[in-house]
Amino acid sequence: MRHYDLAPLYRSTVGFDRLFAALDGFVSAEQAPTYPPYNIERTDENAYRVTVAVAGFTEAELSIETRESTLTIKGERKPVEGSKAELLHQGIAARAFERRFQLADHVQVTGASLEHGLLHVDLVREVPEAKKPRRIQIAGNAPARQPTIEGSVQQAA
Repeated sequence: MRHYDLAPLYRSTVGFDRLFAALDGFVSAEQAPTYPPYNIERTDENAYRVTVAVAGFTEAELSIETRESTLTIKGERKPVEGSKAELLHQGIAARAFERRFQLADHVQVTGASLEHGLLHVDLVREVPEAKKPRRIQIAGNAPARQPTIEGSVQQAA
């Protein structure tokens, strides 16, 4: 695989750190962890759901955190105390994990639920009114009006 050096771009740009970090992430995608598996689905025009397979984890062993534009889901299994059973085959992964998702601007976590070994994290994009597009009416052939100032008397010269 080819390796791309983005260092020259870092030296000549300001404020594009997130873009270059994302590009670095895409270039090194084959190094990305594959555990635990997850789905990302669009449930509405501005609503999404991230589903992570966390079989064997309890709610107390999972944590969900958002910081700036990153959603982080962590899982850490606590060892079972008092268990003297000998494990002959381990096919169910029980290792700790940390999965990060980059969120777009104005995407917020609205809730999370754990059911049947699947952790569902619901997200919604809420664009502020000031950022939404506005339609501007175009004035037609109406005659130009003189501005009137209420409460003042104009004197004739």
